[in-house]
Amino acid sequence: MSYKMDEHDRTAIHEVMEQQTISIAKAGITTTLNARTAVLAAANPLYGRYNNKKTMAENINLPNSLLSRFDLLFLLLDKPEIEADIALARHVTHVHRFLSNPDLDFEPYDSAFIRQYVAQARQFDPYVPSNLSNIIIDSYVDRRQAAADDGQGAATPRQLLSILRLSQALARLRFDDVVNQDDINEASRLTHISKASLEYQGPTAASVDPKSKAFSVLCNYASQHDAQIISFQKIKDIAIKKAILEHDFLAMLQEYEELGVIYVSADHTRIEFC
Repeated sequence: MSYKMDEHDRTAIHEVMEQQTISIAKAGITTTLNARTAVLAAANPLYGRYNNKKTMAENINLPNSLLSRFDLLFLLLDKPEIEADIALARHVTHVHRFLSNPDLDFEPYDSAFIRQYVAQARQFDPYVPSNLSNIIIDSYVDRRQAAADDGQGAATPRQLLSILRLSQALARLRFDDVVNQDDINEASRLTHISKASLEYQGPTAASVDPKSKAFSVLCNYASQHDAQIISFQKIKDIAIKKAILEHDFLAMLQEYEELGVIYVSADHTRIEFC
């Protein structure tokens, strides 16, 4: 647990995650070594229960200066859900009875393949082409402005670096030397849902239908730009960056087109309000 971590260890993590180096002093010799590794960490809340009235930093007793160095932060809560609880109970019961895991409905990759795949992917060093650099910059500026307008915490340069690192990581996964638009969209989506997961408001918070959320994105864009005709690809990219899945976006278009609210061109290049 985080409150069991020594203060000296917390300080040491700062250098590793900020400068990618670690300083060592041993037997009168002081040296600095490179730290080229990803950091995956998990922390339990103080006293074993998450208090939704407190911030993430207060719940796990770690400073914001350290938490902000993680590219993605997800809040995982043990909420009562019938289907999930039944599945977990069946799994535990099966292991208790037969002393083995239940049969899987798929064939998992073995560890040797994963190690070889990761080793191959690390040989690539993807770069962001100039035309996509401007898109990332515009997205970062828009996100800071939107956060300021909503009275929320503004995006920071570290979040911009997170999008760049995640985009490059996605390009490595397919053994590519160039980051593409889909990589940037997925990286933006991951950072968005990461932030959204931390804004837990308790079990009474109303869940928003994905199609309604997608339609709100469309309406807000049309209102801000005073436009009746909107680029299909443009609004699709914005929706994906806001953690809306593509099939939910397309389902929204189909539903509202059937209601006669919008019209989508046959070649999927423009959306027009009726």
